Amino acid sequence: MNETYLSPIVRPARVVVGVTGSASSGAALRRAVDEARRSGSELMPVYVWQPPGGEAVYRTAPTPDLMKIWKRRAQERLESAIARSIGSFPLDLHVEPMVVRAPTVWALTELADGPDDLLVLGAGPHHPLARRLRGAVRRNVTARAKVPVLLVKPPTVPRVPRQPREPRIPRAMRRELRRITPEDFLRPADRNH
Repeated sequence: MNETYLSPIVRPARVVVGVTGSASSGAALRRAVDEARRSGSELMPVYVWQPPGGEAVYRTAPTPDLMKIWKRRAQERLESAIARSIGSFPLDLHVEPMVVRAPTVWALTELADGPDDLLVLGAGPHHPLARRLRGAVRRNVTARAKVPVLLVKPPTVPRVPRQPREPRIPRAMRRELRRITPEDFLRPADRNH
């Protein structure tokens, strides 16, 4: 993990991709690999995290031992997300994975700040209501980014056909079944009924 910052004039173009481990971010990572390969840019997968409860809560009672655990977990999540999405990095690309402790919008927009950089994010869920409720990071990043932002749709899952329903028991019969007691099974069946 490298945290060296070079002047945008000196450093090569980068494809910065936000990685969370979701299906949408996995699709974004695969697309970022393609874009980096196509443009000859450096690939920078970024996992952004903050302490549980946020920085303000952590500052009230800092615990260095917990901080080490959280940092290690963030690193493991990045590695796991990369392994699930693309397996391993292609050998023909220069890859610089990064774990950043900062607010997500700030970290992504600051890392992708060069004139030839590209920021790749997962577009999130298909459903408009879910997108509105959970899409605040994407909306804020696209509003504040100084570079082009590529939003990648999550992979579509084929719909499984519904199984036919069992026929419903008529209401009158259901009412009778609710009234049955264990004693009803002890007496002989009435043949006249």
